[in-house]
Amino acid sequence: MAATTPGPGLLDTLSLAAEVVDGLGVRTARDTHLAWVDRVHGLLDPALGPSSALAGRVHRTVATGVYGGLAAGLGAARRGLDRAADAGLDGRVGGRLEERRGGRLLRAAVNGLIGDRLARERPRWSIPMAVRVGGRDVDLTSDGVRTAYPDATGRLVVFLHGLCEDETFWSRGRDVVGTTYAEALAARGWSPVMLRANTGLGLRVNGAALTSVLHDLTRSWPVPVTRIALVGHSMGGLVMRAAADVADGCEDCDDHWVDLVSDVVTLGTPHLGSPVAGAVGAGSRGLGWLPESAAFGRVLDWRSVGVHDLVHGLAHDVAPLPHARYRLVAATLTGSPRHPLGAVLGDGLVRRDSAHGRGSGVDLFPGADVLHVGGTGHFDLLNHPRVHQALRDWLA
Repeated sequence: MAATTPGPGLLDTLSLAAEVVDGLGVRTARDTHLAWVDRVHGLLDPALGPSSALAGRVHRTVATGVYGGLAAGLGAARRGLDRAADAGLDGRVGGRLEERRGGRLLRAAVNGLIGDRLARERPRWSIPMAVRVGGRDVDLTSDGVRTAYPDATGRLVVFLHGLCEDETFWSRGRDVVGTTYAEALAARGWSPVMLRANTGLGLRVNGAALTSVLHDLTRSWPVPVTRIALVGHSMGGLVMRAAADVADGCEDCDDHWVDLVSDVVTLGTPHLGSPVAGAVGAGSRGLGWLPESAAFGRVLDWRSVGVHDLVHGLAHDVAPLPHARYRLVAATLTGSPRHPLGAVLGDGLVRRDSAHGRGSGVDLFPGADVLHVGGTGHFDLLNHPRVHQALRDWLA
């Protein structure tokens, strides 16, 4: 098994925090403050004359200097922390985030929110697409895979999490349910493969990365692969669809893992988009109408490409695999999907029609098996008794 990418440590974390405080805190406060100064003095100056205008200019000058000083201090701190981290001191001061579960969860969440920016500007923070066993990346060589999967079978069930999550989220509710999907399917002869991804990247970028990972994994698998099932939660289902589309359309590839895919199971996946993601974009545009609120709109615009992609999902340009069976699971907070609240809110993040890929004359998956789980939230689908029963039936 390969050593996990060291990733960020305390110094990298403090540097990123300084950047966020500067970019989202200080600049937002500055722009909002100065916009209100301009608004107030725009109303007062015509009536009060030069003395009011002078007071406004003094106010603006002092405020600009204070905010500029704060930004300069944060910038200097960030550069100093970055130099110390680049010099190799990061792992010695406070350890690495990857060494603690809380640190791994923080890294996954930050990647979901600004992962595209991290990939460009802070590569130590960016999570690579990888197969995970025991909290570490698996080396996708014959020896590495054989070591990671000593009991490998020919049937692989591949799990990919959603936005701001990591592979440990599939254990949610284990103390209540008593097991996980991976454990239950392993007992039935499947080999669970848990993935971790930077969910702030675009769906197609992650899809191409997943194609590469599964290509290498299946070539290095200890026994011949006879069947593959893909199980994705939320965004994970979209990335799996994108990966299958990339692999299926690759005429020059010498190893089509995609031909072995028999089942694609999506859990609360916004195939037709998520209203919550759309509302964030609408809020950003709405706040931009007024100078006094525009800075808060720019805060929302920090969201990653991955979040942007959830607005519309993947529609007609990504066709289902003709040889695979699609199983689509939706949830609603209400017991009945026809309840007005359930119809509007869905599972809290994704509506039932979007999770089933159906609505407004659209049916992305003709003939697919669909399941509705009532009285259930979006994250409950990561480990739910109804889904356990369905997986037993679908992956028999």
